[in-house]
Amino acid sequence: MIITSKIDTPLGILIAGAVEDGICLLEFEDRKMLKAEYRFLEKYLQTTVEEGSSKHFRILVSQLNEYFSGKRKEFSVPLVTPGTDFQQIVWQELLKIPFGTTRTYLEQAEALGNPLSTRAVANANGMNRIAIIIPCHRVIGSDGSLTGYGGGLTRKKWLLDHEKRYSGKAVDQSLF
Repeated sequence: MIITSKIDTPLGILIAGAVEDGICLLEFEDRKMLKAEYRFLEKYLQTTVEEGSSKHFRILVSQLNEYFSGKRKEFSVPLVTPGTDFQQIVWQELLKIPFGTTRTYLEQAEALGNPLSTRAVANANGMNRIAIIIPCHRVIGSDGSLTGYGGGLTRKKWLLDHEKRYSGKAVDQSLF
């Protein structure tokens, strides 16, 4: 069973989903793709979604609170990330982007050894179902612009500003 719970954050309500082995969903409550993500997870994991509590939620809430207060730069809560082999590789590469920094979709594709896969990388980023922890918000357009974020560009800007503030790096307002 996938257990879900709501988590109040400075950016709004996040919906967390957990299975026995870890967190499988962390999305903003108003994300348009949320129902489709529920259906995918139910089908892929061959189970149902039900509201409740999970041992993983205590860790998740604690780590999110530390992140939002500027005390946490990496997460250690266990994750379950169903997806294609390519998506898994892209999501693992996202986890390598340091707190407070950004990369372009092209740089992500190059890090994967295939600079021609920019669109596929962007698509896989968009299929990430674990916001903030798998930091797809750290990927920007080649021209430095904010592009594509399931939680909305206002939240993406907030997250990038937040991370810059707590990483000791200056926030470049010209990008926004």
